[in-house]
Amino acid sequence: MPDGFEERLRQRATIKNNTLSTIPTNEVHMPLGNIPNTPLAASTISFLLGSVFSLALLAFISGALGRSPWAYYQLGFFVTAWAAFHWGEFAVTAGWNLDKCSVDSFLLDNGALYHIANGLAVVEFLITLYFKPEFKLQPYISTIGIVMVLVGQTLRSTAMIHASTNFSHAVAFRKLETHRLVTDGIYAWFRHPSYAGFFYWGLGTQLVLQNPVSFVVFTIILWRFFYYRTRAEEKALVKFFGDEYVKYRQRVGIKIPFIP
Repeated sequence: MPDGFEERLRQRATIKNNTLSTIPTNEVHMPLGNIPNTPLAASTISFLLGSVFSLALLAFISGALGRSPWAYYQLGFFVTAWAAFHWGEFAVTAGWNLDKCSVDSFLLDNGALYHIANGLAVVEFLITLYFKPEFKLQPYISTIGIVMVLVGQTLRSTAMIHASTNFSHAVAFRKLETHRLVTDGIYAWFRHPSYAGFFYWGLGTQLVLQNPVSFVVFTIILWRFFYYRTRAEEKALVKFFGDEYVKYRQRVGIKIPFIP
């Protein structure tokens, strides 16, 4: 048999037995089941996210160039960033962490609170725009937000790509043979770069919309979430890697305010 022939047969058998080309090998990463883990579901979600991204990007560009109502660029960028984030989560997982990839890698099924918060942010923007449009006339605030979103998205995606199979959307409490402590690249500057990236991405979206109430709410929710998540994760990392992780933790910070 030619080299690799048996491996290709094994992969074909795996594809036939699974709904996607692969499903997570660890039960911790198995999809929740609220969204069908099928090629149809994955392709449909990708198509919808791509469509939303394209329309929102058009609104952003049109508003920024003054060819449509000026407020379109703020809401357009927010929706563009949202669609790009969720598609990117799946794409990066599929490209660099295939064994953990499922339809849940889009992170569209990550809790009702997340979707409620985003929905309320849009509501706040529209209500303020209707009653007090002058409150949305601070372009430098939106510009800062755009920069934060782009930096946050880059930071998160870079972290996921660099960590590759060591990255997980779910906290791992059992050490696998393939686990290694990643301390180079972006991890030499941020202890949890994917968390820091999403934290600043989320706050940036609210600066773009110039939503003072949602900005405060997002800050509280995201900070609490990442505080407790990092506490739980770091206990597991100390258990996995011992003094090696303790020394790394002393050397590199998380870079989220008031989270040591």
